[in-house]
Amino acid sequence: MELDYSLIGKRIAKRRRALGLKQYEVEDRAGIAFKYLTQIECGRSIPSTEVIMRLALALDTTPDEFLVGTARHEGQEWRTVAELLRPMDEKHLALAKSLLMWLAEQNL
Repeated sequence: MELDYSLIGKRIAKRRRALGLKQYEVEDRAGIAFKYLTQIECGRSIPSTEVIMRLALALDTTPDEFLVGTARHEGQEWRTVAELLRPMDEKHLALAKSLLMWLAEQNL
């Protein structure tokens, strides 16, 4: 699957406008450089995974809203899980992924 960075930028801009935020406010919340959001929203810059995560947190959504156009806003559980995963190394992430895949298969 090839990512359309122009479309990702449009989704980020749409979410930002829906929240009534200015670009500089989101940049400040996400801890990204001044005017970088303009470049992302216009599709002129390709954001890293970390920047996508920071923007999702700053815009109170999930990265999948930007990447594939879907979002989950009901609860904040995803945020807690994302924060737990952030500092993990590759071995821990692989183990966490295995555990989550197993959990997804369970009929609870």
